Amino acid sequence: MTKNPKKQTAADRVRMVLADEIVRGVIGPGVPLDEASIAERFEVSRTPVREAIRQLEAIGFAEARPHRGAVVPHFTPEKLNEIFLVMAELEALCARLAAEFATSADKDALQKVHLACRDAAHEGDIGRYYELNIKFHETIYAIGHNGFLAEVTIGVRNRVAPFRRAQFQSLGRLVRSVEEHEAVVSAILAGDAEKAAATMRDHLGYVRTSVDKVAPALGA
Repeated sequence: MTKNPKKQTAADRVRMVLADEIVRGVIGPGVPLDEASIAERFEVSRTPVREAIRQLEAIGFAEARPHRGAVVPHFTPEKLNEIFLVMAELEALCARLAAEFATSADKDALQKVHLACRDAAHEGDIGRYYELNIKFHETIYAIGHNGFLAEVTIGVRNRVAPFRRAQFQSLGRLVRSVEEHEAVVSAILAGDAEKAAATMRDHLGYVRTSVDKVAPALGA
């Protein structure tokens, strides 16, 4: 149901650090993403830096400029609200279908990853929780048995992934996230499609609120 996490590449490492710094406002809007200086900072060649910037462009965290390289875009609360609105509805539909169509084996898989998330949260391991959180949500996408919906949802999720990762820096967020997951899991295990959708939608609403606490770049 879920895959083992792939080994992190140099490009992944550069992308994740840069994305986190963009979210937190360390790298502000309009700042050029200079390949040479980034390569020197991370002690890598320009090839993984170029790939990292390409990946940032793919999720809207960098804007390409012809013959001048990429720059950091300007994120607004309104723009992020639009993305999270779509994200919440897609995830709610995934949860609804999971409640309707999950098999016993599917439910066991969901419960297993949920418990793993809970353990990571109680240990305060943000990195592990983030990876398991991805597995948790992707398990729900999968057990709804609608491949196209899962594909679309993952695509939108990738657009807000750095913001979703950053929210876990907020005090107490890991434990609250697990509590929100528990409500979703309970509804899916009970086969309550309406409640599964509602609790997932609520969860994404809490995620959006948590982002504001760690992302000063979104201030008015």
